[in-house]
Amino acid sequence: MRTRTSQRRVCLLTGAGGRLGSDFCRRYGASYDIAAVCRRRRPDVADQDRRYVDPLRPDRRHDAVEIFTIEADLRRPGEPERVVDTALAHFGRVDLLVSAAAHVERERLTALCESTSFLDDAMYVNATVPALLAASLARAFWDGRRAENVEQRRNVVNVSSGAGLGYVDSPGLAAYSASKVALNFLTCYQAAELRGMGVRVNAIAPTTFPELIPTERVSDQIVSVDSGELNGQIVELL
Repeated sequence: MRTRTSQRRVCLLTGAGGRLGSDFCRRYGASYDIAAVCRRRRPDVADQDRRYVDPLRPDRRHDAVEIFTIEADLRRPGEPERVVDTALAHFGRVDLLVSAAAHVERERLTALCESTSFLDDAMYVNATVPALLAASLARAFWDGRRAENVEQRRNVVNVSSGAGLGYVDSPGLAAYSASKVALNFLTCYQAAELRGMGVRVNAIAPTTFPELIPTERVSDQIVSVDSGELNGQIVELL
């Protein structure tokens, strides 16, 4: 277990190598202790294995923001549970779970006649994995700590999508949209279940970023929900 030297909240973040995950690590790595989960590409900040050096001043460190990277393929059985165990072993606690990992594969539904993998993968990564991560954290750490959970404002923020709030007239988005609808419902049900533990569960549903809204605004919304009092809500972000 890591010896804690700060009072920063501990955030377990999936999808850390993506556009949103990297932005969150860069802009909030000094505010949170982040366990950053990525499959292959790591966020472009210093971590336990990498340091940034100015070639003109090699004596000066440029790694003020350092995260703890966990490499994992969340599609594999047992990996979500391992991620939770690894984060808890390193930091000793998790105060905020941000599920930002996403599977996007454009395919028309007629392709189901050849293979259901694109629908299965979307449902598993985008809906089942976030619910499984929250359930694993609840079983491994949050259960039996209600007063502490309330005091520490522990909560879950699932990154959904505007595509999960209504029909999107875009060929090939059926699997992605359906998985985000499922995530929204799972968010609401899990909020009701974890309320007794003193843990909140919400989702944010941004429209396309960075094309329609800045990625920074999505990161800021995660922090806003973390610091607020909402529970069981889907926050649309236009």
